[in-house]
Amino acid sequence: MSRYPQPQGARGSLKWIQRAVNADRAVLDAAILPALGDARSLSWLSPLAEDDFAEYRDTAFLERLGFAHLAPALKEFWPRHGPQWDALARSDTGAVLLVEAKAHIDEMCSPGTAAEPASRARIEATLACVIAAAGASPKASWCDAFYQLANRFAHLHFLRSQGVTAWLVLVNFVGDTDMNGPLTRAEWEAAYRVALHVMGIPARSPLLRHVRHVYPDVKMLA
Repeated sequence: MSRYPQPQGARGSLKWIQRAVNADRAVLDAAILPALGDARSLSWLSPLAEDDFAEYRDTAFLERLGFAHLAPALKEFWPRHGPQWDALARSDTGAVLLVEAKAHIDEMCSPGTAAEPASRARIEATLACVIAAAGASPKASWCDAFYQLANRFAHLHFLRSQGVTAWLVLVNFVGDTDMNGPLTRAEWEAAYRVALHVMGIPARSPLLRHVRHVYPDVKMLA
C-alpha cells in the first residue's frame, strides 16, 4: 500500500500543510509561484480533505502526478518504502512539485535508513549516483545523516533524469510557537546551511537548481 490517509493535523507541519493546501491555498501559492518562474497557477493533488488528507509514496505518488509509466524505472531506482510526500502539486506549465514541510528544526534531524541490508545496499548505490551528479563531497554517509533530505533529493534527481520538469519545494513554516519552531527565515537558512555542509553539497550544485525554499508564516493561515 502506498496511499496513506492521515488524521486532520492538530499541530506541527501536518497541521499547517493540510491547512495551507485546503483552506489557505492562496498563501501557499503566493509563496511558491514566484520561485518557479513561468508558472501562474498550481493544482494541488495532496493532501486533500476530500481524499482523507492522504499522502503518497512509491508508485502511488507517480500515479497521482500522472507519471504511472515511470513505475518500473522507480522500482529499479529505489526499494519499497521511499519518501512519503507531505504534498504534491502540478503547475499550469506541467511542472510537478514534490513538497516536504517542516515546522521546527528538529524535523530535519531524521534518523538514518532502517532498510534491511539488501535494500540499504541498493539505496547506497543510488545515493552514490546522486552524490556524483550533485558534485557533492559528503562528510557523513547520506544513509545516516540527514537521510530524509537525501532521499528527497534522490527522488527529485530520479524525476529529472526521466525528463520530468520536477521541483523539490521545501516548505519551512515560520512562527509555530507550539513546536518552538523558527521565528524567522534566517533561522531556517542557517539550519539548511549546516545540513548541506554535512552532506557536502556545494552552493552551485546542479541539484540545488531544482530545489526551492519557501517560508510561509503560520499567522497567515486561518
